[in-house]
Formats: sequence, structure tokens, C-alpha cells
Amino acid sequence: MCNSEKRYLDSSTRVAPLGLIAMKGASELGKVIDNYLLEWSAQNGCDDVDEGTFLIDVDCPRFSSGDGKGLIKSTVRGKDLFILCDVGNYSCTYDMYGRQNCMSPDDHYQDLKRIIQAASGKAHRINVIMPILYGGRQHRRNYRESLDCAAALQELASMGVQNIITFDAHDPRVQNAIPLTGFDNIMPSYQVLKAMLKTFPDMEFDKQNFMIVSPDEGAMNRNMYYASVLGVDMGMFYKRRDYSTVVNGRNPIVAHEYMGNDVAGKNIFIADDLISSGESMLDIAIELKKRNAGRIFCYATYGIFTNGLDTFNKAYEEGTIDAVFGTNLTYRSPQLLATPWFHEVDCSKYIAYYISTLNHDMSISDVIDPHQKISALLKKYHKR
Repeated sequence: MCNSEKRYLDSSTRVAPLGLIAMKGASELGKVIDNYLLEWSAQNGCDDVDEGTFLIDVDCPRFSSGDGKGLIKSTVRGKDLFILCDVGNYSCTYDMYGRQNCMSPDDHYQDLKRIIQAASGKAHRINVIMPILYGGRQHRRNYRESLDCAAALQELASMGVQNIITFDAHDPRVQNAIPLTGFDNIMPSYQVLKAMLKTFPDMEFDKQNFMIVSPDEGAMNRNMYYASVLGVDMGMFYKRRDYSTVVNGRNPIVAHEYMGNDVAGKNIFIADDLISSGESMLDIAIELKKRNAGRIFCYATYGIFTNGLDTFNKAYEEGTIDAVFGTNLTYRSPQLLATPWFHEVDCSKYIAYYISTLNHDMSISDVIDPHQKISALLKKYHKR
């Protein structure tokens, strides 16, 4: 770490003693983050670490009826508390009336609130790190609908949460629901490009060989950013829908229409916040292949693959896609990690930097804006 980063880790400049809580479903990521924080503290001779870890043990046991409660097993009085919560981890289970149920985002969110309640207002400050934002896909109202994300953010703010940190929010405008509460939407752009260059060292980021394609109008901003920092062209698809019918609560997509420069012979990078079923992403890849595109690299901050992996396995075997990149910010099944086409983007160190910077009440501008790091990465790549 450089000198400027080291002074952020001086225990004498902390806002308050640091405490890290990893909720059920985020324990793996929490341990990695804790290791980074411990390593940096040891480098600076900090002696404010309790029992050799910043992690605070918590539990949310349930009665046989399904009712639950939150339990914090050590003191949090006066601590700058960071609560890490993965509401998308469906591998967590609990027993109810003798049956085993998978935890839904609703269950994870309720457990988060239970732990905040268990802190009983004793913490110096409460910060929630929720990479995949609860209710984030229900971000706007059409017809007579709930506004789950806005209501959840307001509820957390009313419970005393002072900072909410998320990654690649489906619609960052949800922060308008809590204008007086800290809300940071972090984009792991640098980590994605770093992972791509590490996995495919022959990658050429230039207009002749590489192109960015936005999968729809909603993903324009994130794809425009990649096109700008890499200095390459960008095209986009827009979804033509049948607004006369509703299937599973949504208007079905009739066709993906392409707008942009010729993609023939170029490697294509498609970025989105979420791969759910993945049908749209694969449809776009097929359309690009029809236009004689070269290799196709897909990226989604959250690869949840709700319909399984068979269609992606088939697409990889047939050469429709060459790779899918996804972060470790939410649960990835062992089956997904074992596939030859999925490549993980590690964001644990990024979160640790953010926690340490916020804990020392320093500016987070350099942490959030990755432009300088991306420029340095590209220079290093070109020299190589």
C-alpha cells in the first residue's frame, strides 16, 4: 500500500473502533474483507483489534414456526459498525414446520433489520453494505404497484443507518427516497477490466478490434463509461416489446433491434447489472454472431442464473459466447464456478478499501472513481 493509503489505517484517526458484521450468506466475503483489514492494521502497528478479528459474531435463529430473532454475541458499544448483507444468497436455509426453506431476499432483509435492532442504538454509527440492493428491480411504479426499494431504504434510514453502500444499482435514482442519508453506488469497472486482461492477455482495446455493445437502453450509462475510458465505439440494442400482453408480470420481448457501427470481426463486450434467466443476453449474442462478430464477452455484476446453466453451457459449446464475467458480491453456486466460461471478478479488496476509508472519515472520491486506476492499468497493458 502507498503512504497515502497507510495513513487512512492509523488507529488514532478512526472515527470509532471498527466493527464488521457479516450476515448469514455473506460470511465468505466477510472473512476475506476482514483479512485485508487485519493485514493493513498489522502493517501500521494498530492494537485496536479485538480477539484478532474485526468480525463480530451474530446469529438469527428461528423458532420451529418460522419466527426469528437477531442476536449479537459481543459488544458493539461505540463501534463504527459495518453490516455486510447478501440478500441474493438462496443457498441459506431454515426449518419451518419440519420443512427446509431457502432464504429469500425478504428473509435476508428481515434478518438485517433484526441485527440493527439488536444493536439497540449502542453503536457509534451503523453502515449497511448491501451489494445487490434489496428490491432494486422494483425501482419504479407502473400501474398500482409497490415501491419496495424506496420503502426499504426509508425504513433503514429511520432505524438509524447513516450510510448505505451498494454496487451497480439497477437504478441509482432510488437514492432520491433518502436524500438526507448517505448512499453510495459503487461501480467495479476497474476490477472487471483487470479480470478481463488477466484472463485474456491477448485482448486488444482499440477501435479496430474491440467494441462495446449495450444490451438495452437501461444499461447505456455503464456501457458508455467503458467505451469512453477504452476509447472504442459503442452500439446498442433496444427491446421491442408487445405492450398488448403481459406474461409473468412483464410485457414480452418481440425482438432485439441493433443500432450502431458494424461489428464484423470485432471482439464485443456486453455489460449489464444482472443476468437473471440470461435469455436476453444470449439473444443479443446470437444477433451479434449473425452480424459476424468475433469473440463475445458478457459481464454482469450479479450473475444469478435463475433458469440454470444449461443454455449458457450450450452457447459456450457452440461458440456463441466466449466468456461470462461476474463479481463475488453475491452467491455463486459451485456448479457455476466449475464451468469453463465463468470468470470471477474479485471485489473484496475494493470493499475493504471503502470500509477503511469511511472508518477514517476520509474522502471516498478516489475509491469510487476508478478512472486513474483504469488509465494506469491500460498503460501497463500497452507497455507489456
